[in-house]
Amino acid sequence: MLDNITAYWLTGTGASAARSYWEAYGPDAPSAGSTPLPPPTIPVGFSTFPGEIWRTPRSWAEHAYPTLSYFGEAARGGHFAAWEEPELFAAEMRAAFRPLRQPQVPEPHS
Repeated sequence: MLDNITAYWLTGTGASAARSYWEAYGPDAPSAGSTPLPPPTIPVGFSTFPGEIWRTPRSWAEHAYPTLSYFGEAARGGHFAAWEEPELFAAEMRAAFRPLRQPQVPEPHS
């Protein structure tokens, strides 16, 4: 973590890295005021972490993703959960995809 922070600090690139958030979500973002994308038609897994910038309630996730097949509330982690809690993040990914896995049936031999 300190390596990443130090790289931004020493190179003075923290502001330019944050700019991508402003351009994507600020009032002048290309998608601001436009018609939202249609909801996905494929199964969606969603995990929320306690240290996230904002906590997404299940009701919002269900509304935004009508095909929500998994909603998890992790015990630890934040905005960079895969980096902060890699084992927990991997467990959430496995839990989200577990119901979608097809059992592997071997091909019959001729």
